[in-house]
Amino acid sequence: MPGMVAFGRRWGIASDDLVFPGSFELLLRVLWWIGTLILFTYHKGHFDCNGGGVLHTYLVGLLVVLGLIVLSLWAIVYVSAQGTITNPGARRSMPALVYLRALLYIPEFVWACLGAVWVSDDSRGCAPATVGAVITAVITSWVILLFTGLGVVFVFDPMGRRRLQPGPAEPLGVRDMESSGGTQFLSTARSLATKVWECRLRLLCCCLPQDESHRAAFSSISQLLSDFFSDTDLVPSDIAAGLALLHQEQDKMERSRDPEDIVTHSPSSPIDQDLQTELEKAAHCMQFAAAAYGWPLYVYSNPFTAPCKLSGDCCRTRAAAYDVVGGDHLGCHFSSILQATGLQYRDFIYVSFHNQIYEIPFFVALDHKREAVLVAVRGTLSLKDVLTDLSAECENLPVEGVSGACYAHKGMCQAAGYIYKKLVNDGILNQAFSVVPEYKLVVTGHSLGAGTAALLAILLRTSFPTLQCYSFSPPGGLLSKALAEYSKDFVVSVVLGKDLVPRLSIPNMEDLKRRILKIVTNCNKPKYRILLQGCWYELFGGDPDDFPTEMDSRREEQLSQPLLGEESLVIRHSSSYQSLASDDSPAHAAAHLPLFPPGRILYITEDGPSRRSCFSQVRYRADWSSETAFRSILISPRMLVDHMPDAVLRALNSLCSDGPFSLCPSSLSNNPHISM
Repeated sequence: MPGMVAFGRRWGIASDDLVFPGSFELLLRVLWWIGTLILFTYHKGHFDCNGGGVLHTYLVGLLVVLGLIVLSLWAIVYVSAQGTITNPGARRSMPALVYLRALLYIPEFVWACLGAVWVSDDSRGCAPATVGAVITAVITSWVILLFTGLGVVFVFDPMGRRRLQPGPAEPLGVRDMESSGGTQFLSTARSLATKVWECRLRLLCCCLPQDESHRAAFSSISQLLSDFFSDTDLVPSDIAAGLALLHQEQDKMERSRDPEDIVTHSPSSPIDQDLQTELEKAAHCMQFAAAAYGWPLYVYSNPFTAPCKLSGDCCRTRAAAYDVVGGDHLGCHFSSILQATGLQYRDFIYVSFHNQIYEIPFFVALDHKREAVLVAVRGTLSLKDVLTDLSAECENLPVEGVSGACYAHKGMCQAAGYIYKKLVNDGILNQAFSVVPEYKLVVTGHSLGAGTAALLAILLRTSFPTLQCYSFSPPGGLLSKALAEYSKDFVVSVVLGKDLVPRLSIPNMEDLKRRILKIVTNCNKPKYRILLQGCWYELFGGDPDDFPTEMDSRREEQLSQPLLGEESLVIRHSSSYQSLASDDSPAHAAAHLPLFPPGRILYITEDGPSRRSCFSQVRYRADWSSETAFRSILISPRMLVDHMPDAVLRALNSLCSDGPFSLCPSSLSNNPHISM
């Protein structure tokens, strides 16, 4: 629901968000009150020591203050647990209870000061246990006051005073933005939202240099984020509840599907018959894509052996024949690359650890096993890389011979341009092919490196017609349709399971926001129950049918209509929210240009139940898929785990070692040429 309004402003917390923090504080206060009562009863109200009268007054006052706080907290928890996310009528009294609870901080502060004065001046001669109990009470009071202050800062909404409120004659949630006053307000609100997001980015990236390129990146990213979040009035816990409900709904739909329909069949192309060969090539290239991350991933993947292997190479001075640029003063990055790839020093032509926004590390090496000059691009590993990821608006990328609109992800497009200039203008590729002129060119990368590698391959394609690119877990919002089709001749993308990133694009995020709005509106449960059941389901599983997410009295056709409650969660009518009647309706025409993952998509999934024991052996299946299978974000605990480069490498190695028995039956039945 919209954020709670108190003290004349809107806050980043709803009136049904106080169940869990209120319950925790209530438990703490009750235990505190019982302990104070025991101490007071034990001494029967008489303290034979200096300052005994002050101590008596302190304990009596503390019992009264704690009692009032316990009653107010109980009322807050009880009221906060009433109603549903979009039906806050039962919680009308919440602001008054919050005001009451805020007033009780005043006597608590006074009593904390009184206790501190007694401990420092008048506690001599009193029993050590009594003094210790008072010290504990005083410290607890100050800690609670400190965390309360931090909580207020955390839920403070800088735009809280600027939220537009519906007029008395308007239906709930419907705002007239056609008037000049509404238009002016909306423009002001957008400008303020952009400034707030820009300040947040600057604070988050305070350690980065504030030069012109960073300021431009902050500005474009803040504009994108403000546009995405400014048309809804959800608080973070609403989003968490919506994700929990969506996960259960998606699992319910997946279990009800025909098993034969779960795997998407191959697109019609003669190359699709060589799936096993592509898997082996992908597994080989993934070693280099993972190695590009340097020592952090190598140590993470080999926590017991990596420190010993790297300790002998790090900090060693050597006169190397390869060219190393920036960021690896101790040599640990390059040493881990050597260990991960098995190459020799002489096999590296160029290694760059230089890292700025739109400028990401990469290396060029001679892969004698596959007879290739291999360019490996690193994925996200720094705040600068995150800024490159978030620069998600479109940038024109004209390519000779490609008809149709040609555009791509701005951040990765600029990163690919940076590497292209290094490779071509600085003569790095010429140097490599002068050594091995018969080798072919292969480009690879993971995540951010995958998107950059695919764009780099497109830029290099005219000069190197036999070029191949292996893109692991690439972002879904990367290429225009024309460029995505063009890249299918030389780019292979590998996606594992429910990986979030290949499904991540602005249209997909808008769709996810729309689905969250719909599902939280249709849910008839209080938010605390949704979150509790969602946590239980994530940790221990269960049958999603046990967790109904829609109001029992509504028919399915009624749920397809826009609801008044849904509109109450929308601040302004935007391109992301027009009608919930149909996903394919013209009202859902995307305001953002559609972007797609690159190349042919090799989709790897786990073969067997989605939930298994930690020690059970995992088997995988692989098949060709299409970009249509990645038009919706899947909510799962594995949406981030499946993106990790070590998980992708492990799945590919498992498929190659297990042979064709791990490939999906649809591929095997159509491919008589697959062999071990």
